[in-house]
Amino acid sequence: MFSGLSAFPLTPCKAGCIDEVSFEKLIVRLLEAEVDSIGIMGSTGCYAYFTAQQRERIIQQAKSLAGKTPVIAGVGAISTEEVLQRVEQAQRLGVDALLLAPVSYHKLTHEEVFELYETVNRNSSIPLCVYDNPGTTHFHFTPELYAELAKLSQVRSIKIPGTAIQLADAKREISGLSQQLPPDISLGISGDAFAKNGLLSGCAVWYSVCAGVFPVVAKRLAHAALSGKNEHAEALNQQLSPLWELFSRYNGSLRVIAAAASIMGLTERDCLPRPIRPLPDSAVNEIAKVLNELALS
Repeated sequence: MFSGLSAFPLTPCKAGCIDEVSFEKLIVRLLEAEVDSIGIMGSTGCYAYFTAQQRERIIQQAKSLAGKTPVIAGVGAISTEEVLQRVEQAQRLGVDALLLAPVSYHKLTHEEVFELYETVNRNSSIPLCVYDNPGTTHFHFTPELYAELAKLSQVRSIKIPGTAIQLADAKREISGLSQQLPPDISLGISGDAFAKNGLLSGCAVWYSVCAGVFPVVAKRLAHAALSGKNEHAEALNQQLSPLWELFSRYNGSLRVIAAAASIMGLTERDCLPRPIRPLPDSAVNEIAKVLNELALS
């Protein structure tokens, strides 16, 4: 489950409700591409914005469609009590693993973050992925904290943010981190522009935004990098660099990938939960031009 390509789709919305028709289109697209796992309600899936009832329906729909493909569900929330409610709900509905980021209004200490994961570990019976996303949580993990969390019985993977730009530096970074972790802990790379380096450097899984809409090309890149085909992986990554540049230009990947999904006819033009708004027409036109030039379909 914590290897290969893990695709993180949007959770499309329409008039303040979950757009189940569009969500099914996205999930079916991932299944047809035979991704290794599906990550629902990650950051791209806007987990922080949904009610318990909405989350229940999202999980039910994903699980009913996914078949044998593992489903990983985000359970992050501001309070530990709400995290535990989301953990209980996800387990009851049969998800295969949990994804937890240390969400907070006030800046957390390392001791508080460890206690959060330890509490979840004691109250869960399925694998747990540690989600390090400083861009949204503003919390910065250390290798030492990774190592402590890796000792928890349910922790099976750590989703790390982008690595160094240069491959040699990324290899040193990942190698150093791996040496501090048990061999059965899967390191996963996020930040699509860094996926190639992360996978070539020893990460076992790519937790991918791009794959949520374009799973075929993402799978091609993941397979090349995981097979150690450096030149092929580099060429594929270079081809996708205009997409990575759009992610950087428009304040992250979420609005860009939502625009891409609408351009592909998979979602409505306005498919993000408020207060998040879609990109303006000028940006959407630019994204459409890039998709066309890259022949993404």
